[in-house]
Amino acid sequence: MEQIELFDTTLRDGTQGEHVTLSVNDKIRIAHRLDAFGIHVIEGGWPGSNPKDQEFFERAIEESWQQADICAFGSTRRAQNLPEEDPNLLALVQAETNTVSIFGKSWLLHVERALKVTKEENLDMIAESVKWLASNERRVIYDAEHFFDGYKDDDGYAFATLQAAAEAGADALVLCDTNGGSMPAEIGRITERVCALMDQHVIGIHAHNDSGVATANSIAAVDAGARHVQGTINGIGERTGNADLCTVVACLQHKMGYQCVSEKQLATLADLSQFVYEICNMLPIDRAPFVGRSAFAHKGGIHVSAVMKEPAAYEHMVPDVVGNKRRVLVSDLSGQSNVRYKAKELGIPLNESNQARQAVQRIKELEHLGYEFQGAEASFELLLRTIQGEDTEMFRLDRLRVYSEQDRDGSEWSEATVAVFVGEHRELAVSEGVGPVDALSGALNRALCRFYPRLEALRLADYKVRVLTPEEATAASVRVLIEHHDTNGEDIWHTVGVSPNILDASWQALTDGVRYYLLRTKPAVQTKETEAVSAL
Repeated sequence: MEQIELFDTTLRDGTQGEHVTLSVNDKIRIAHRLDAFGIHVIEGGWPGSNPKDQEFFERAIEESWQQADICAFGSTRRAQNLPEEDPNLLALVQAETNTVSIFGKSWLLHVERALKVTKEENLDMIAESVKWLASNERRVIYDAEHFFDGYKDDDGYAFATLQAAAEAGADALVLCDTNGGSMPAEIGRITERVCALMDQHVIGIHAHNDSGVATANSIAAVDAGARHVQGTINGIGERTGNADLCTVVACLQHKMGYQCVSEKQLATLADLSQFVYEICNMLPIDRAPFVGRSAFAHKGGIHVSAVMKEPAAYEHMVPDVVGNKRRVLVSDLSGQSNVRYKAKELGIPLNESNQARQAVQRIKELEHLGYEFQGAEASFELLLRTIQGEDTEMFRLDRLRVYSEQDRDGSEWSEATVAVFVGEHRELAVSEGVGPVDALSGALNRALCRFYPRLEALRLADYKVRVLTPEEATAASVRVLIEHHDTNGEDIWHTVGVSPNILDASWQALTDGVRYYLLRTKPAVQTKETEAVSAL
């Protein structure tokens, strides 16, 4: 298999994306994760542009890397400077990375209007910059900025810029679709010509996603002969982003037979995607190819029935190859196949022949009222266990009251009182909180912790409300989705409640979350807790 060199620019081009901000520690953590995945070159930033990137390179020197080359990024020298006096080039050398990446102008529009230099001066700037960096024992990756636009404007001059970099000692020549406006067919055609004329050099591709085809453009370039691919994890980057390396790598290796990383490393792709989303504090895109939660999710009953018999019927690959997993969704579109699949996945035996049918009917009734179980699998599991005949109550409500107040200075506080029965014992608790739901959650936990001490580890992580019937104004029904987790943050589950009363909907979702946790963490052997509860 032919090897593809992977060049990741998440830490440089990716951070130019809106809402993407990384600390130095964040960048170091991501770099190590990219290194473990098998990325060959990791572009850490522009050391001459800001203190944060400068600190990153100072830290990177002290770190141990498994196999990746850390790369510093910059531009060719300024027109008025000699290479050895140019602050940008000096910063690249002072970063002490074995590999550097510099960009130069390929498009006469930029040469004459942005740089305001002659054609010949631009070629000198490229050649002298590359030559000086190479003389300082650096591997030089030359990014031909706006190459495809420059080629379409004046192909002879665009080639001349590549030739200047190549003759000066550039190790790789990267064709950049900087504005993201080129189409896959023209990317393929132009890259093929470049590869034919410069067959002694490594040709690369750097695609932006402004036309929604950055991934397709990257694949087209490789198909035409490029063997160096640049991109970012999850496609983050300036404007609409860069080519998504998650998709590019999966396509090149799994679909086209190129070697990018080891099979073991490829199986961590979905985890890498989630890791970068988490560090960037961004919501994952569920529908992302290969790595998204929905990539192998099945909702329609006919689809699920077929997948249970033969996964290839509705899946283009085995999810495990990229570290993802098959998911079956439960909704009003579900059939008995969905329910049986989920029950088996949850380890719930639906013994009676009509239990799956009952579950489907109940789900359809509840979703008609506004419940949504695709994002609330804990509530779905409780529903299944109840239909199976299992006792999921563990406590029952006697009464609750929630009181909120706003002072004249604008400060707000809420107080909740909850009385519940555990067996025949009645317990009452009061709690203050930041808002009524927080207070309600605190009061419920206080009331139950005497009987179930393990609830001390339970946390409410996220709370979402959606109005279901806006036409009914203040009498509208609402759906509440709550995310819960335990103190270690590893176990996460979601529950749902629906009602015209937002506190009632919140109570449903809260209590489902508590019941689910108690069932999931039920001691396998008799403990003081189970003895106390059974004695009630």
